[in-house]
Amino acid sequence: VQLQASGGGLVQAGGSLRPSCAASGRTFSTYAVGWFRQAPGKEREFVAGINRSGLSTYYTATMKGRFTFSRDNAKNTVYLQMNSLKDEDTAVYYCAAREGLGTLYREYDYWGQGTQVTVSS
Repeated sequence: VQLQASGGGLVQAGGSLRPSCAASGRTFSTYAVGWFRQAPGKEREFVAGINRSGLSTYYTATMKGRFTFSRDNAKNTVYLQMNSLKDEDTAVYYCAAREGLGTLYREYDYWGQGTQVTVSS
């Protein structure tokens, strides 16, 4: 499966963005998807995950309550609604896919190219 992330941008602190990740291939619904982010000088970290059906989502503690992960398998697309953005959310955001749920970037087989999110105060 090939992934393409988009929808990042520049936003003021407290604002919102909704990056998306579009997948090619008819088997997208057989993959769990995760969002990761990487800030300059830092390791890539897990942000959120969603199972194949979209009925189960999970988030790291700092994102829970601010971010909402959803998917539309008919459109082969996932969405990350990000609200109440903070300076520390600034990073390149990547979507990734694998057959089962996971929180470690090493577990993921397919990656999008990343989309830049910049939060200014």
